[in-house]
Amino acid sequence: MTVRELFDFVGQNPRYVLIYFISIPILAGIVGLLGDDKCDRSPWKELFMLVIYGVMIPGIFALFFNLYLFLFERRSILNFDVLIQILPVLSMIVTLFTIRRFVRFDRIPGFDRISGLIIIISAIIMLLWFADKFRIIAFTYMPFHYLIIIFIGLLIAINWGLKKLGR
Repeated sequence: MTVRELFDFVGQNPRYVLIYFISIPILAGIVGLLGDDKCDRSPWKELFMLVIYGVMIPGIFALFFNLYLFLFERRSILNFDVLIQILPVLSMIVTLFTIRRFVRFDRIPGFDRISGLIIIISAIIMLLWFADKFRIIAFTYMPFHYLIIIFIGLLIAINWGLKKLGR
């Protein structure tokens, strides 16, 4: 199955995606209300971890897929598919705000690894974008030493993200 076939399947069966991404923030709220003031202890923080991973993985994928389409494919934001490209990101944001009301993120196991993953993917996307634009920008607008400084900064960001991911 290709990504296009997956997107076509979701387009033909939107009910499953809607149910999933609407139920995740509701589930986060229910877990928070049931946990009351014990949300920073087991088993509540592990339940929050499952909810976060369940919404962050598709949300991160959708976010960086949108960024890829916007930067490299040069597609218009107006042509984005609401179910595949916008709903996962909105659900991720609402879920994170909901969970934040009940517990600090540093108390949730594995949350620092997800933030490290986001940093790594962001730095790699920026490196690819600079490589894509290098021949246009480097010789006309930007001095070469600025490109070297940006490249070193992105490598440091990747290294920092890998360290955070490896904890």
